[in-house]
Formats: sequence, structure tokens, C-alpha cells
Amino acid sequence: MQQSIPITVQGAKRLQKELIHLKTVDRPAVITAIAEARSHGDLSENAEYDAAREKQGFIEGKISALERTLSNAQIIDPLSLNAEGRAVFGSTIDLEDLNSGNRITYQIVGDLEADVRSNLISVSSPLARALIGKISGDIISVHVPSGVIDYEILNVRYI
Repeated sequence: MQQSIPITVQGAKRLQKELIHLKTVDRPAVITAIAEARSHGDLSENAEYDAAREKQGFIEGKISALERTLSNAQIIDPLSLNAEGRAVFGSTIDLEDLNSGNRITYQIVGDLEADVRSNLISVSSPLARALIGKISGDIISVHVPSGVIDYEILNVRYI
């Protein structure tokens, strides 16, 4: 039995959109490319055919992986949780680095959705684990390779 995969509503929508694009745009395009390459004759020395078949394999693998992920997804909507102002999966948290005074906002998401450049942190990351269950005004310490960073939680939102 597959383990459920926690994912936010927005993350599930992104995956569904990608799946639809693969099925309705990329798959038909590669089928057309294969047919075109076949029309050129001898397949044993046809680089276009080999490339199109390789791309088809990649697309089919991606479709299969997305379908598997979505079928095992546990979609969590933070708006439906009674979190009482606490940081939970899916919540967006405004923080202030007490050492530098810099402010930053993160959303706690599933491992598959994590993208630090987009301020989406994995629920299994040290920062997210330190945030879970905390409320505005709490101070947390997070151990990072360069030492310890102290943050104050300025706000917890559910969007």
C-alpha cells in the first residue's frame, strides 16, 4: 500500500495542470513527431525517430508519476483546519530574523512542492519542524550549518 503524500490545494492544482498539459499538448506533439520521423523511411538510422521515441518515454514516465502522486495525495487545505493561529501544514508564516532584522515569508508545503526560491519549505525541513504548532509572537531557534538562527513569528496566515 502506498503512503499518502501530503500536498497543498495549490500544489495539487499545479500537478493537475501539468498532467493535463502533458496529456493534451506534449503527448500528441510527440506522437506527431514519431509519425513524421517514420515517414522518412529506414528507422534503424533515423535520429529523429530515436529522439522522438526517447521523448515519448520521458513524457509517459512523467504522466505515470504524476498520476501516481495525485492518486496518493492527501490534499490539505489550511483554511479548513481549526489551527487557532498555529503554524500548520499549508500555513504561511511571516518571520523576522532576530540576528539580522531581515523579514521573510514561508509557506509550509509537502516534500514534492518544496522550492526555497519560491519560499515554499518542506514540512520535513528543520525550519518547518521548528515552526509547526507555534503562534505569532513565539521565538524559535533553528540550527543551520552556519550556526543558530533565531526567528520571531510575526504572523501566521492560512491562504
